[in-house]
Amino acid sequence: MEKPLVSIVMSTYNDERSLEKSIESILNQTLDNFEFIIINDGSTDNSNLIIQKYADLDSRIIYIDQHNKGLTRSLNIGIKTARGQYIARQDADDISLPNRLSQQIHWLENYNYDFCCSRAILNKTKRTTPKITFYFSHTLIALYKNPFIHGTFVIKKFLLDKIGGYDEHFTYAQDYKLIIDLINISARIKKIPSPLYI
Repeated sequence: MEKPLVSIVMSTYNDERSLEKSIESILNQTLDNFEFIIINDGSTDNSNLIIQKYADLDSRIIYIDQHNKGLTRSLNIGIKTARGQYIARQDADDISLPNRLSQQIHWLENYNYDFCCSRAILNKTKRTTPKITFYFSHTLIALYKNPFIHGTFVIKKFLLDKIGGYDEHFTYAQDYKLIIDLINISARIKKIPSPLYI
């Protein structure tokens, strides 16, 4: 089987209300050379039935059903399973706009970036997250605010392998720690100023 260009990794825990729209937002991407790794992290609602329904319909979905391990460990399981050159994140209660992956992969493939993310439209207020911010640099990391939205991450897989994935000492703020780890190995980060995520 041909390797996919992108592996989208999503972990879900009791997200049945939003799960269908979130899954469909990935399946309807304009870039279609991907695998979609969905981890049901011990949900007690109907999440498993929803995921199985889509897995039966689309062979790009890789369904992992497990006892609850928490988000950080689940994401690492997804990364280890992934076969793609790039790892993209998706949260089970969010939506990716149809051109999200194509735009982000464009920057990674053509401009030698290692990591790409974007702004997002905040669901409750319909406001867009702030424009490019400079809390992070290779010489200074300000520890008071994370300007990057975890669900929009797309990262070269070899770099995730190099740093060992997400730091499993972090139950929360694992995305912030990941960015710091990437900056520490001089990863080049592109933040797209237009919103590609809701």
